[in-house]
Amino acid sequence: MDLNSILFQGTILLLLFSWCTNAADSITQSQTISEGRTLVSAGGSFELGFFSPGSSTNRYLGIWYKNIPVKTVVWVANRRNPIKDLSGVLMINNTGNLVLLSQNTTSIVWYANSTKQASNPIVQLLDSGNLVIRDGNDRNSGNYLWQSFDFPTDTLLPGMKLGWDLKSGLVRTLSAWKNWDDPSPGDFTWRMELHENPEAVMWKGSEEYYRSGPWNGLRFSGAPDLRPNPVFKFNFVSNENEAYYEYLTSDKFVMSRMVMNQTNYSRQRFIWIEADSTWSLYASVPRDNCDSYNLCGPFGNCIIGDSPICQCLKGFQPKSQQTWNPMNWSQGCVRRTQLSCQGKDKDGFLKFGGLKLPDATNSWVSKNMSIEECRIKCLNNCSCMAYTNSDIRGGGSGCAIWYGNLIDIRQLSAGGQDLYVRMPASELGEAKDEQKTRVIVKVIVAVTAAIISGMLLIAYLICKSRTKFSEKMENNVIIDRSIKSQREDLELPLFDLATIEKATDNFSSNNKLGEGGFGPVYKGTLIDGQEIAIKRLSQSSRQGLNEFITEVILIAKLQHRNLVRLLGCCIQGEEKMLIYEYMANKSLDSFIFDQAKGKILPWSKRFHIINGIARGLLYLHEDSRLRIIHRDLKASNVLLDSDMNPKISDFGLARTFERNQTEGNTNRVVGTYGYMAPEYAIDGLFSVKSDVFSFGMLLLEIVSGKKNRGFNHPNHSLNLIGHAWKLWREGRPLELIDVYSDNSCTLPEMLRCIHVSLLCVQQLPEDRPNMSSVVMMLGSESLLPEPKEPGFLIGKNSLDVDSSSSKHQSSSTNEISFTQLEAR
Repeated sequence: MDLNSILFQGTILLLLFSWCTNAADSITQSQTISEGRTLVSAGGSFELGFFSPGSSTNRYLGIWYKNIPVKTVVWVANRRNPIKDLSGVLMINNTGNLVLLSQNTTSIVWYANSTKQASNPIVQLLDSGNLVIRDGNDRNSGNYLWQSFDFPTDTLLPGMKLGWDLKSGLVRTLSAWKNWDDPSPGDFTWRMELHENPEAVMWKGSEEYYRSGPWNGLRFSGAPDLRPNPVFKFNFVSNENEAYYEYLTSDKFVMSRMVMNQTNYSRQRFIWIEADSTWSLYASVPRDNCDSYNLCGPFGNCIIGDSPICQCLKGFQPKSQQTWNPMNWSQGCVRRTQLSCQGKDKDGFLKFGGLKLPDATNSWVSKNMSIEECRIKCLNNCSCMAYTNSDIRGGGSGCAIWYGNLIDIRQLSAGGQDLYVRMPASELGEAKDEQKTRVIVKVIVAVTAAIISGMLLIAYLICKSRTKFSEKMENNVIIDRSIKSQREDLELPLFDLATIEKATDNFSSNNKLGEGGFGPVYKGTLIDGQEIAIKRLSQSSRQGLNEFITEVILIAKLQHRNLVRLLGCCIQGEEKMLIYEYMANKSLDSFIFDQAKGKILPWSKRFHIINGIARGLLYLHEDSRLRIIHRDLKASNVLLDSDMNPKISDFGLARTFERNQTEGNTNRVVGTYGYMAPEYAIDGLFSVKSDVFSFGMLLLEIVSGKKNRGFNHPNHSLNLIGHAWKLWREGRPLELIDVYSDNSCTLPEMLRCIHVSLLCVQQLPEDRPNMSSVVMMLGSESLLPEPKEPGFLIGKNSLDVDSSSSKHQSSSTNEISFTQLEAR
């Protein structure tokens, strides 16, 4: 062989080696992508290749983030048609179309049909995550013959469009994966609905599930948090050619994605946090029960915090009082007085502020009409029920009107919109009278309050020398200032004592559910049949008064499916009570620590409970209006409703943080020993990471069915954390699993929970994940970091302290237990 031949062959081998080791961002008709080869975008942001999701062995062609350790797939080509082996090949065929083949079956698995045939077709993966086909001879690289952004799967990336190309008829829709192992389309979808006033709608099968509300020039009216900020900017386009929504990041280095989650039926927006190496949940919808489509029926207004949450608009009444009382609001509301539409009694409009605008199916929009012209147009049509500005920018412009029933309205705490609802003249007069009456009532209440306050002050001064009376007065003043003065802001109903006494049969012992740290808990039934739980502050001791105030103020502002709902409170004389929704299955500890009940709590339900607790805690730490540290998360403070859905309770020991605050300090260490993080129990330092420690401890107890405190093992004296750590280091973590868990679960899922729990109970707070990372780790199959040594590896004789208050009680529905220790 001559020297030229050797050099030629060497060059060919070098080119092949370069192809294999340095992935390109594009291929031509002479190149293919097969198993082991990938495309990597020019900037290294995204990678395309073959992968298997979760525990599946099926192979799919997909796109994922290149430099993120948690493999996050954002697009799948053959999601409906997996390849069963390693024979997949991606290539450009002779017509210039992108084709995915299975070599073993010689069949076309998937293809991308480009709009035009290129003379020199090139397939390229862009740094935006967009896979495109373009003509290599076209100097304008933005002319794409086909692009993956037009065919999204479950993820919306910055620059992708959700909506319609009205010229071609193309509809860009998102659909969730069926599950973690199967990327085929589930029944949870998100698309743009083409009304006169387009809006984004999520569907659960054939049923409308969540509606964004129409675009009002700044945002979708039902998404007040959707507004330009330092991280995101949003676009909505609606014209004769297209109608779509998109979002962009202000910094190209910010990685963000919006994902449809089939597991909990939510659309979640994540941001990658490089410092924590985790996806942080930025926003999620639906946010609460009021986001459920048409929950309150026609002319019903959903108001989170009210009881019930569905209220008829002013001038309307429930269509069926019989079904409305038991909290079935689907039939909605009807007018108390019918519209006139003619004659001298003309109709008018009543303004309702701060609303998510109604379903836009039966609406009409004009961009070139003033608000007064809009009012006149609506008034002249008897079918027109409401109107408002279609664009609220710059003081408002345009006209949007609704015909027929007004559906899916909700009250928003901020960012809502004014809606003018048609009313008969008689109702408009009553509304004015009601306004006058409210002013008079406020004046009377203010004067009465001043007189009563003066009388109380005089009585206090007279009886100042009597210690017992003084303490009672102090309590009442604290309660009045802390709660009653905030009642209007909190919109918290106050129950009278007679109602509570009747509901509980005068606090009958038969209705007593248990007793917590500062008083007993009773079951009650209101006159309309609603079951409630009443936490009654003990009159014999001031212990728990601060906790009572804290709980009222905090939990009244919290709304989440995994937090127990506070219905109101009762403050009358010496009585101070909290009224909660009743949890039929009481507390979690009554199941996981009971051999008989433990058998009826299979792993599938335990895992559901674990995820619910994690989401509730994530809401407290990151998604609620206040950043809240619970400080007493434990099994007895997790309540279970009739469907075994978990709800975190007992916020008496909770603390609020500023958004930029990371750590707090206290000289009064309160909580339950065995769940406290080391830095909190010893030094009084608490943060979100101290709650994470408590969650990890609770997770170990759920998996094992054993309590940390009082845990006994025949071969050593370690507590439950020490036992779990010992089994982990010895490669025997499966021995930790509760013997009463069924065999229908997958062992990897249980092992992942043990792994996550050990990450949460690590000694140093900075080593523990935050709750957004925990939620991600529980719901993915990604590789987890190795845990470091946990805190509190102690034996059962190391610290002889009661785990609760000085008085041991059986588990109860609304138990509060706390230990008061002095920080060192």
